[in-house]
Amino acid sequence: MVQKILFKILLSPVSLLYGVGVSLRDLFYQVGLLKGFGFDVPVISVGNLSIGGAGKTPHIEYLARLLKDYINVVTLSRGYKRETKGFLIGRRGHDARALGDEPLQFLRKFPDVLVTVAESRALAIPQILMKAPGTQVILLDDAFQHRSVEPGLSILLTEYDQPFTRDHLLPSGRLREWRSAYRRADIIVVSKCPPQLDPKKRQALIQEIKPFSNQRIFFSYYDYEIPYFIWQPSMRVRLEEELEVLLICAIAGTQYLLQWLEPQVGSVTILEYEDHHYFTKYDLGKLQRSFEKIPSKRKLILTTEKDAMRLELHRDFLTQQRLPIFVLPVKVAFHEEDKGAFDQSIRDFLLNFKA
Repeated sequence: MVQKILFKILLSPVSLLYGVGVSLRDLFYQVGLLKGFGFDVPVISVGNLSIGGAGKTPHIEYLARLLKDYINVVTLSRGYKRETKGFLIGRRGHDARALGDEPLQFLRKFPDVLVTVAESRALAIPQILMKAPGTQVILLDDAFQHRSVEPGLSILLTEYDQPFTRDHLLPSGRLREWRSAYRRADIIVVSKCPPQLDPKKRQALIQEIKPFSNQRIFFSYYDYEIPYFIWQPSMRVRLEEELEVLLICAIAGTQYLLQWLEPQVGSVTILEYEDHHYFTKYDLGKLQRSFEKIPSKRKLILTTEKDAMRLELHRDFLTQQRLPIFVLPVKVAFHEEDKGAFDQSIRDFLLNFKA
């Protein structure tokens, strides 16, 4: 703990310089030297102040699931770590290298939703409207800092255990902007809450965040579902106390997942990599060796949906080795007092939207 504090102190001058740059950029937008573009179609942005881990992808999926049966939904992501460039519409046959892992996940889950990627959101939206003129809402993934687009509705996520109010600017902390940037949000979602949320802790966190009068706060959690076999989704397995699990994941923060998983099974061995890591042959060899070392006959390999998109790139090796890799699906759920209100706030925005 002391070492961590000293590390933050040593990095604080760098964080200050970084903060000056962030402040200048914010000032340029305020005085009009830099401008964001508005569009004639409803745009909902989902993002966070910190680097990774707040649950942007599952919340985009929640919105897509909420809206897709009623209106034409398009998702727009950067496509982080993809090998392609420029604007691209997701098609059958694309893999993680073409689209990025998260957009590919959208494509697989929602075949009736147009999935797009581009480095520049401001340049991509006109292309979306030209190629899909029936578009009725665009969901911007991880776009809170992308000020070149002025969303009609801005949703800011912050983690229950690591709210932005207790964090610091990069590199001494995880914040990409000053805490005060939360003022730009219309909705704040406290994500990764316990499924059973103490009302006193809920109220304390609301008071800590101090929302403005125009902002609403909601609380969400992850609802993990029954894992499925990576190559045959219809084949599912229930997690049991006698089961030994080898968890392989490259996501931003595994604590929430482990807190849920460990009580469900006999033991968890984890192979952890940095977020969006593309697995190598060495990684897969390590995966195989680690799995073989587990003495129990009742064992399996578990991974996240996002990681499965990148593991699929090594299908030949994984099938040849007959590794039992199962994927853990997850959905966002809102606490009872919030679900109806959150859904209605999205509907109200769309019904009242004016170009």
